[in-house]
Amino acid sequence: MVVYVTGEVQTTPGRRTPASQLQNYRFNYCLATLLGVVSSSHRTPSAGAFSVSSGHRKVQRTLASAPLLDVALSTDRDGRRVETYTTSFNRSARVPRRSAHRDPSRPLVGILLLNLGGPTTTEEVEPFLYNLFADPDIIRLPPALNPLQPAIAGFISRTRAPKSISAYESIGGGSPILEWTGRQGDAIVADLEARYGIQADWRVGMRYWKPYTADALGELVEEACDCLVVLPLYPQFSISTSGSSLRVLRDELATLGAAAPVVHTAVASYHTRPGYVAAQGELIREQLASFAEADGKRHVLFSAHGVPASYIAAGDPYQQQIRECVDAISATLPEDVTVHLSYQSRVGPIEWLRPYTDDKLRELGEEVGVRNLVVVPISFVSEHIETLEEMDMEYKEVAEEAGIDNWRRCPALNTNPLFISDMADLVVESLSGPVQSVSEACIANNVDVEVAIEVEGGEGLGRRPEVDIGGVVGMNGAREAEMLNGQFAIAGVVGTVLWEVLSGKGLLHLFGL
Repeated sequence: MVVYVTGEVQTTPGRRTPASQLQNYRFNYCLATLLGVVSSSHRTPSAGAFSVSSGHRKVQRTLASAPLLDVALSTDRDGRRVETYTTSFNRSARVPRRSAHRDPSRPLVGILLLNLGGPTTTEEVEPFLYNLFADPDIIRLPPALNPLQPAIAGFISRTRAPKSISAYESIGGGSPILEWTGRQGDAIVADLEARYGIQADWRVGMRYWKPYTADALGELVEEACDCLVVLPLYPQFSISTSGSSLRVLRDELATLGAAAPVVHTAVASYHTRPGYVAAQGELIREQLASFAEADGKRHVLFSAHGVPASYIAAGDPYQQQIRECVDAISATLPEDVTVHLSYQSRVGPIEWLRPYTDDKLRELGEEVGVRNLVVVPISFVSEHIETLEEMDMEYKEVAEEAGIDNWRRCPALNTNPLFISDMADLVVESLSGPVQSVSEACIANNVDVEVAIEVEGGEGLGRRPEVDIGGVVGMNGAREAEMLNGQFAIAGVVGTVLWEVLSGKGLLHLFGL
């Protein structure tokens, strides 16, 4: 029998359970309750204690995020060996505030959706831009120049605001990303209730605009969720998207500490999940069907948001996951369709992932002679400025000038039923499988590895010192970049800022906002 009490795990199965084994079978409180194997007589409102038979293998395979701090050996009154494992988990450390719409007799799964955010009105554009460019994951300065980050962010946001406001006005005056994310959250919760009988609630934590991650996490904690599933709305992991959002969440969880502990598990990516792949394939086939057979060969261009090539050299798994994703979706398409891949939204005088989408469109139209093309926004799960303005307006114009007569843009997944069902399945699987904490997700995907910056076609501008995180070494065997002096580093920063101002191509598009 395993008993999980406030701050302790006690085992009295009549045999010794090594500490290392218990580390691999740390317990997920919420899942045990959901599976119906928790006896209500073993639960106390103040401590949240429960017991579960050791015969439930699904429960045994589950982990919890509460770290083990100490092990004590003793015997009970019957002479049986007792091993007490003390943890930092303490549900009685907070006063729960139950939501009016929830059933207090049923466990509640909290779902924290992570996204980048976007201004909903033109008045919010400049402060939103400031938050974006103040993020060191977006503009990575040499350590000596870190104090300049706020000044640079302020300069760029003020300079870029008029052009960005014009772009948002062209799609209705603001980003629809918050609205779509809300619809996705409602749909996932409804699907969990309908198919699994799971009571869930969601919040969205945006990285660069309201509602912020800290506010969303605080609301879920106050609602006294029995466990939390962190679900970034980025199918492929990148240091600059999922990594940045998870880094902020990790800091917020550390701030809460023992005062308001959250048993959680984090999803890092889902780029090859069957439901996600099927949903994307279905949308693409619908667009392909709109081409008449007499119009000639059909082509599909997957356009992913770009990242600096130095991110990949530093261990960012993004490019590999994009390729795996494209391969999986391509396998669902008709055999006569030719597939291409490109990266959009490069910015500044540094090397980005190639080929670039605008260059690829010109190549397909002018050199290959493509006339029927479906463009797929592969990195995004909802409509926003990068699909509605950059793709539907800017890239469409480039394609038409290159002679691509029949242009189709595949819609984003939004609330596609296959996608929503797959996200609900992912939540359930996250509860029943090994837990991955936010910190573990960051380490596994090299979030804390520093990145060398290379000028396009030239040598490195410089890099921060290598960092060893849990056996993952910075730069991951990439070409070493020589440290340049302060003058060169400043010149690189100034050059990037000037590129922003003079070219009118801001970093905003990189992040789909």
